[in-house]
Amino acid sequence: MTDWELCKAVERNPGKLGGAWVFQGTRVPVSALFENLRDGATVEQFLEWFPGVEKWMVEAALEHEVKALTASTHP
Repeated sequence: MTDWELCKAVERNPGKLGGAWVFQGTRVPVSALFENLRDGATVEQFLEWFPGVEKWMVEAALEHEVKALTASTHP
């Protein structure tokens, strides 16, 4: 499981989307990024569809997830 508290591009507030992790300053869930990428969208399309999200945020979230996955496969 990814520890999103260490990623500066995201935030969580119990009063915002039920406490889901969202991109900083938005109501866009981080999960939306991964769902859209899974379904074939590009990062550029995601940014177009969710204008409040900035490219650095997407890059930070993706990098954070890669680090988490790498750490979990290398004890």
